[in-house]
Amino acid sequence: MSRLQRNLCVCAIAAVMLGAAPNPASASPDTLKRSVSNLVFAPFDIALAPITAANTIYKNLNDIDDSLGVRLAYVIPGFGWNTGLMIGSGVIRAIAGALEFVPGLFLVPFDLDMAPLFAPGEKANALVDIDTPPLNIKFGIDYSSVPY
Repeated sequence: MSRLQRNLCVCAIAAVMLGAAPNPASASPDTLKRSVSNLVFAPFDIALAPITAANTIYKNLNDIDDSLGVRLAYVIPGFGWNTGLMIGSGVIRAIAGALEFVPGLFLVPFDLDMAPLFAPGEKANALVDIDTPPLNIKFGIDYSSVPY
């Protein structure tokens, strides 16, 4: 094999390897900020679950056009269901925060961002929602009415 053929072969192999290279892991300070916010405020979501559930039921009863019987029959089972939903979603928020913490911590120097593992925490309305530079203060999230 001549030197030219060898060089062409090496270049072809290099081009194939570059095309097949995996994408770099993505994270940024925003990922770490979101992770810490999820870890810190998920317990507040869980603690405020009954209040958030009652608030959601109140809003939904005012927005729907059902009969009085349906509205009265919905309150008790709806409160139990929504409270369980809020508690479970708060637990999932804490787990997502823990899973995002390591990539967020070790990949801070890169100018990339990781998509949220648990998007409802970012999109939903909350009882407290203050976006500050060091940390997103958001808790009491209404997970049952997340806009998609």
